[in-house]
Amino acid sequence: MSTATPDGLPPLRDVIERHELRAKKSLGQNFLLDLNLTRKIARLAGSLDDRTIIEVGPGPGGLTRALLMEGAKRIVAVERDSRCLPALEDISRAYPGRLEVEAADALAVDWLRLIGEERPVTIAANLPYGIASALLVGWLETDPWPPWFDRMVLMFQREVAERIVAAPNSKAYGRLSVLSQWRTEPRIALHLSPEAFTPPPKVSSAVVEFRPRERPEPACRVETLSRVTASAFGQRRKMLRSSLKQLTPMAEILLREAGIAPERRAEDLSVAEFAHLAAIFDRGELA
Repeated sequence: MSTATPDGLPPLRDVIERHELRAKKSLGQNFLLDLNLTRKIARLAGSLDDRTIIEVGPGPGGLTRALLMEGAKRIVAVERDSRCLPALEDISRAYPGRLEVEAADALAVDWLRLIGEERPVTIAANLPYGIASALLVGWLETDPWPPWFDRMVLMFQREVAERIVAAPNSKAYGRLSVLSQWRTEPRIALHLSPEAFTPPPKVSSAVVEFRPRERPEPACRVETLSRVTASAFGQRRKMLRSSLKQLTPMAEILLREAGIAPERRAEDLSVAEFAHLAAIFDRGELA
């Protein structure tokens, strides 16, 4: 018979067996069962004593339990898979008043409604791989800025994590790199092998920490930066004078006003150059 873990709850393998929780590929699920590892991830979020935590895709609650064991004041966990709700309810009973579960699709959630007036808020999650990038972009495009969260500690496929922190003139550098680095200071804090998960995925994973920049520079509208990068990287092999025609028929004039040679390609531009380009486009002074 399995013994209880440090939080007095059954081991996660027993929880999964009791509730018949088989990870669903369609939901991008891969469960972390090692509480020592999940507590290590939880500690990346800093001191949790006064914090509300947003968690997406808690599954059977491995990271949830770790966050609570590390002192999280309140967790709001968003879980789409109804099979996981009884396991999360067990955790909620063990930690009265500290865990709230929202049975919802994270892509459709009103985050400000969930957190109310409470601050500070940290987002900490082993994100479902299929929606990880979409969730991240949504949080990065939050307005007004500085955002309602003061830090994000998020797990991605290693390839996505490397795109987030990639430098210009690298194959991984792209739209996600620009948006992440303009609005936050991201760093890869931890690498995880497939064997850390149940079932083991076919790819390695990484935890990325994001610290929001108070005033991203150069200043521009995030919606415009998103449009500029989508156009530029949508045809990344083309020169900017061609790829940016999806954004404006006056692409060459826009580039000239920004002081950027039209023969350059998207992967050559720095984050600051993209933001400057977006700011020039916003002014609408192309002639």
